[in-house]
Order: sequence, then structure tokens, then C-alpha cells
Amino acid sequence: MDSLTTTNLSMIDRLFLFVRKWFQLGLFFLTLLMFGIVLCNRSVKDYSREFLYTSSKEIPANSVGLVLGTSKFAHKGGINPYFQYRLETAYELYSLGKIKHLIVSGDNHVKGYNEPQQMKDYLIDLGVDSSDITMDYAGFRTFDSMIRVKEIFGQNQVTVVSQQFHNERAIYLARKNGIEAIAINARTPWYSPRMRVREYLAKCKAVLDVYVLKTTPKFLGEKIEISL
Repeated sequence: MDSLTTTNLSMIDRLFLFVRKWFQLGLFFLTLLMFGIVLCNRSVKDYSREFLYTSSKEIPANSVGLVLGTSKFAHKGGINPYFQYRLETAYELYSLGKIKHLIVSGDNHVKGYNEPQQMKDYLIDLGVDSSDITMDYAGFRTFDSMIRVKEIFGQNQVTVVSQQFHNERAIYLARKNGIEAIAINARTPWYSPRMRVREYLAKCKAVLDVYVLKTTPKFLGEKIEISL
């Protein structure tokens, strides 16, 4: 009986040691992962800071502005303020002569959902001449929008229009790919914890896209000339 008890205790001890070993290993890799995410975020923020502007009057002039897409309508109905503030900021730059032409880049992969067209229509209603707007239908993600502005639309200098957290990532991706981009920070209506987590992961993905994954846009295609 004593022998059996000793054997059972030995098996339990070995199981406990096994579990503890893997728990410690998992904790180590989780800590390493969290450190990497924080480091990526800090790197993107620090790198992009000098290229971000909050004043339409102070930002240097560029020939072309790039408005990054988002849905026109909020989930609970009504206009999405992220959409509204980006387009109003783009119009302000245009009216001040800080940009001459606007590329509106967004998602159009599903029938009936057309971010570029929604942005163009809104800008025209604000007072932008339709001939000064070019639509990019393949801006499925920020990376695609930034690379396509150079590879498809032939622009090596551009002014990005979005909210600050988004601009930080866009500037990082652009400049790491040879595009001399600056950005104007549109008003941010809110920034929920869920959005913060999502953006942390997105910035980490941006670093991986540049240094590890060597990502390419989903679509490129024929070059499109912008008349200025």
C-alpha cells in the first residue's frame, strides 16, 4: 500500500513539474510578445511624430492629398464622425491651397459598399471640383493605400488625411517604402479601449510588413495618371 502511494505521488509530482515548466515557458513567451508589441508601437509613434501636423495652416503644401477610407455610416446609424472629420479636413486643405488634388482610397470589394465613391460625393458636396478627385478602389488596408499611391498613381510625395493614430501607421509604412509623406490629423471623436487594442496590433503588423513579411498590395494593376 505504501509502495503504491509513493508511486502515485511520484507521478503527480512529475505531472506538476511538467505543467509548471510549460506554464513558465508560456509566460516567458507571452511577456516577450507583449514587449514586442509595445516596442513596435513606440517605434512607429516615434518615427512618424515629426511628419504629423494638427494645423491646416501650418502644414507644408503638397500637390496631392490621400484620404484614407472608412465607412460613411456609423454602426448605430447616422454619419460616421471619423468619415466626416477626415473629409472636412481634406476640404480645408484643398480650400487653403495646401493640396491641389485628392486621392480617396478605400474598400470596394463588396457590391453596394463603395468607400471611394462615398468620399468623392461628400467632397463634391463640400465644394471640391470633381476633376480634382481620383478614386482608388483597391485601398483594402492602409498598407495597400500607401503603396498604391506610389506604384499606381506615381506620387512620391503626398499629404495623408486621417486621425492621428491612423496617420502614425500610414506615415511609417509610406516612408519605409520610399514615399515622402506627411499627414494632417483630423479630429478624433472617440478612441475606445477596443480600438486601442486593435491599433496596437495594427502597428505591430506594420513593422512586420516592412521588416519580416515583405508584404505586397493585394492588387496593383495599370498605372493611373493624375492631372495637376
